[in-house]
Amino acid sequence: MGSGRVLRLVHLYPELLNLYGDSGNILVLRRRMEWRGITCEVEEVHTSDHPSFVDADIAFVGGGSDREQRIVCDYLLEVRGELAAFVEDGGVVGAVCGGYQLLGHSYLMGDEEVRGLSLVDLYTDRGTPRLIGNIAVESRISPQPIVGFENHGGRTHLGVGVEPMGKVLHGFGNDGKTGEEGCLYKNVVGTYVHGPLLPKNPGVADYLIARALERRYGAAELEPLDDAAELAANKVMCDRLMAQEPEG
Repeated sequence: MGSGRVLRLVHLYPELLNLYGDSGNILVLRRRMEWRGITCEVEEVHTSDHPSFVDADIAFVGGGSDREQRIVCDYLLEVRGELAAFVEDGGVVGAVCGGYQLLGHSYLMGDEEVRGLSLVDLYTDRGTPRLIGNIAVESRISPQPIVGFENHGGRTHLGVGVEPMGKVLHGFGNDGKTGEEGCLYKNVVGTYVHGPLLPKNPGVADYLIARALERRYGAAELEPLDDAAELAANKVMCDRLMAQEPEG
């Protein structure tokens, strides 16, 4: 059933954006494709490269420090037009923490407002204290609550019509106030959830893969996998968080 299907995954600047093991997300995507007979071609884009999204199916951008985030943003602004066309054509993007903030119009670095990629109608300012801790999120893109770890000073505000990735069950999310976490726009998923995100949340990985398959081949059916270990890890963390007092 999976024979002949190929998806190209562009991993953006892994040497700079790999906070909290974000590169583990690439391993999960690759393995979950391969287990279904889908060939996953991973292209790592480094600072010496000129990225192209013409033949891409999934682009992934992880989290990093403010300094690293700014370096990456400067590189991506040079190809912003092509990246925006990829997004508007339904290209799949996974963006975590600093990568999530880059999707918007601007973000604050200290007291300086830095231009973002304007791929999604959102912006990020800053607040105190930092929002740090484990997080659980209810989302339509995952059958199970999405669990992980957040650590950010940013407060991300979504524009009118931009859907949050989900509702915070435990933790802080976009701003610690609205109860919203992350963003969904076309086939873009932005989130503050690290951990890394995908090993304990196979539903999110399969959402990204299914959207890419649908765009490339016109069909999104995925063969089920034995996710007993992943779902057990998810449940242990979710149960532990739900038994605690809410954050804030």
